Amino acid sequence: MKIYRLKLSELSQLVEEISQNFTSGVVILQGDLACGKTTFVKEMAKKLGVKEDVTSPTFSLQHCYGEKVFHYDIYNHGLDHFISLGMLEELEKEGLHFIEWGDDKLVELLSYAGIKTLKIEIEKISDDKREYRIEYA
Repeated sequence: MKIYRLKLSELSQLVEEISQNFTSGVVILQGDLACGKTTFVKEMAKKLGVKEDVTSPTFSLQHCYGEKVFHYDIYNHGLDHFISLGMLEELEKEGLHFIEWGDDKLVELLSYAGIKTLKIEIEKISDDKREYRIEYA
């Protein structure tokens, strides 16, 4: 596990490293409400050339940005609902899939299915600083 303590203005350093080492698969984003999960996805999407406004898919479950960037939020409906809708099949598509509020059960399921996974735990240290715990699963 790698740990980074970064100001929000320094987030691009982490985004650069991850974009070089993890080009396809699922990124599980864990952390409290308003810790910066969507902010991280916005920075990654910008790095990947997405021009659209990136917002949390809290009520729609999924947002697609182009053909290679996918963003999910399972907070409202949970993992069982996500699975029942057949969304696991979506995760097999080529590209980066960002899942906010994914839990360790999802990480385990993806690992079992052979889907490349990166888990990022985000903790708010202050208004402009976060701790990112990065684990390749």
